[in-house]
Amino acid sequence: MKLFDVLADALATESPVALATVVEGPHVGSKLLVQPGAEPMGSLGDPDLDRVVGRDAIGELAAGISSVRNYGSHGEARQDEVKVFIESFAAPPQMLIFGAVDFTAALCRVAKVLGYRVTVCDARPVFATRQRFPRADEVVVDWPHRLLEKVGPELGPRDAVCVLTHDPKFDVPAVIGALATGAGYIGAMGSRRTTDDRAERLRNEGVTEEQLERIYAPIGLDLGARTPEETAISICAEIIALRSGRSAPFLTSTQGDIHRTTE
Repeated sequence: MKLFDVLADALATESPVALATVVEGPHVGSKLLVQPGAEPMGSLGDPDLDRVVGRDAIGELAAGISSVRNYGSHGEARQDEVKVFIESFAAPPQMLIFGAVDFTAALCRVAKVLGYRVTVCDARPVFATRQRFPRADEVVVDWPHRLLEKVGPELGPRDAVCVLTHDPKFDVPAVIGALATGAGYIGAMGSRRTTDDRAERLRNEGVTEEQLERIYAPIGLDLGARTPEETAISICAEIIALRSGRSAPFLTSTQGDIHRTTE
């Protein structure tokens, strides 16, 4: 199968794939197609350059970004003989929402606007229905820890787990399961008292203080949110701030470029 046929198939199935192209230097226009768990296709004109660029492409793909990188002719770092454009076609980031509650439908809507593939999970079939959550990509009737056992290995830095229940038999297993994944964001809803009680239960289950620091609870930025829709925006705003490494102050209280890029 030809390189562009494989690329087309990957795009059609939303499978992660990266295409590296030499844009300056020897072998301009040569391409290398990279997919996780598969041998690269094509060549940039040098096997060592292929190896280094392939490694970098996997990293770019995991982060869901595209960039132009400079290399030596054999893949050496901190040289600029070859300029390579690495274009990532990452699968949509995933958001797992545990708890079929009123806030869940609003969070589904906002998350879909941001490009997430959204899964709603609750063990109560009367609440976890497609009718209640039409914007979700998937509605799963199961216990949180069982779903995370299945999909947890797929979760990475771009993915989010939001625990919106207030019941220890749901949220404690959900948080423990989420902590075993590589999800970039783990948030749990609840008052400060609920958050403190949950943290103590998690400690009793063997969760360490370092692990507790991964949990954003109470969930969301302090925007004064009251409605489910406002709360959903505050949750997604917190996810964006975490991903960009920003503290999310008011723009009126800051100076400089609004659209600063992050390395």
